[in-house]
Amino acid sequence: MRYFYKFLLWIMGWKLMDPPAPDPKCIILGVPHTSAWDFVISFLYYNSMGHTAYVMVKEEFFRGPFGPVLRAMGGIPVRQGKGATVAKQMIDEFAKREIMHLAIAPEGTRTLTERWKTGFHTISKAANVPVYLGYFDWGKKEVGVGEKFELSDDVPGDLKKIRQWYKDKGVVGKHPERFTTGGDLE
Repeated sequence: MRYFYKFLLWIMGWKLMDPPAPDPKCIILGVPHTSAWDFVISFLYYNSMGHTAYVMVKEEFFRGPFGPVLRAMGGIPVRQGKGATVAKQMIDEFAKREIMHLAIAPEGTRTLTERWKTGFHTISKAANVPVYLGYFDWGKKEVGVGEKFELSDDVPGDLKKIRQWYKDKGVVGKHPERFTTGGDLE
């Protein structure tokens, strides 16, 4: 199947820029996140390399016939509300698994947002897993895991550096008007 996924990316004009992250466990940021197609491109990319990038999906979507399909695609059901936090659920998932590459979109939405979420930082520090600056650049049609980013205890400072990295890289979303590297934390 991996050659089929590579073929699909090639047909779509995408270039694979990096191999998967070498760590058995890590978080890969997915930036910019402006379209549902970002998931498709990242899914094809990671699977073309013979790996699975896991993603968080609301547990409601796992009911019925879509559950097995979502799990096969790397979906991890997450509960919202009732005191359960998504970060805690992902920390527990990292503890349960020997291998887990978790893809997270820090923008938290496909619409324009000035505020990036910092849950990835919390999960990374608590689960003791590294963060990679993954990207899907629709302007150049390049996709990759990017470089490893060493987190500090300064969340705002780290986020500022991460956003600057994406700005310097010049990544473009499928819908460029929905992406910005400026703004605040949430």
